[in-house]
Amino acid sequence: MSDRHWIAAFLDAQAAERGAATNTQLAYARDLADFTDWLAGRASSLTAAQKADVENYLIHCDAQGLAKSTRARRLSAIKQLYRFCFEEGFRADNPAVQISGPGRDKRLPKTLSTQEVDRLLEAATAHGRTAADRGRNTCLMHLLYATGMRVSELVTLPLSAAKGDPRMLLIRGKGGKERMVPLSPPARVALARWLETREAMEDAARADGKAASTFLFPSRGKSGHLTRHAFYVLIKELAVEGGVSPAKVTPHTLRHAFATHLLANGADLRAIQTFLGHADVSTTEIYTHVLEERLKELVLDHHPLARD
Repeated sequence: MSDRHWIAAFLDAQAAERGAATNTQLAYARDLADFTDWLAGRASSLTAAQKADVENYLIHCDAQGLAKSTRARRLSAIKQLYRFCFEEGFRADNPAVQISGPGRDKRLPKTLSTQEVDRLLEAATAHGRTAADRGRNTCLMHLLYATGMRVSELVTLPLSAAKGDPRMLLIRGKGGKERMVPLSPPARVALARWLETREAMEDAARADGKAASTFLFPSRGKSGHLTRHAFYVLIKELAVEGGVSPAKVTPHTLRHAFATHLLANGADLRAIQTFLGHADVSTTEIYTHVLEERLKELVLDHHPLARD
């Protein structure tokens, strides 16, 4: 089998057995294509590469100035590919099994203050050419901040998940895993108003002989729903209108704000892990930096020597 066939078989297995999302498969494909191109430039291939080749490729990536996170991701793709090929019998050995990655820089996530979030939510109520646009934008922002969803989860929400004034929203996350996240009262109000508007739009579409959309946030594009790129542009526009630095605002920043604000107000770390859909609580622990000030206050208020 050629390198191309190995990669295709690996990606098919990721999709079938692990439910890998399309974006994940595309990322694997890009990283593995870069590795195979590098090997080809040295008259080698996936079938012939040895441990030294993988290590030299990582040195090459470092010399290019690639970030630790990028190098770690590329090595992860290579290790997973070779593990798959070894298990399937394509190769008798795994040249990447003993190679350690460069690790990742531990950076605190960028977040927003509650005042900045309030300004974004307020800007959403006035942004849009029509009342329907404004209602949709308001609903998008409230759902994102109320649930901490990933942007891909938000834009692909099915209409069925939001019917009947739900107290909890069913979210399908990475690998097809489902989780329930409670909705705040403002988010429920925004959702109910958008559903009324959306139902009227669907009735008009049916009258014109058009098929009804199954997505909560439909679009006339190929995907059938609002795209991640369109929402990214929208949230930047809301930042400008709300007087918040656009450099600070991305869809993922709202996810960080959701977790940070919950933790700062006493929420349990395990609960936040569940809400965010993190497979490992260690991923959620990065948000504990917000507890520093709370811990200082607790010591000053309750420690006997501090009172003295």
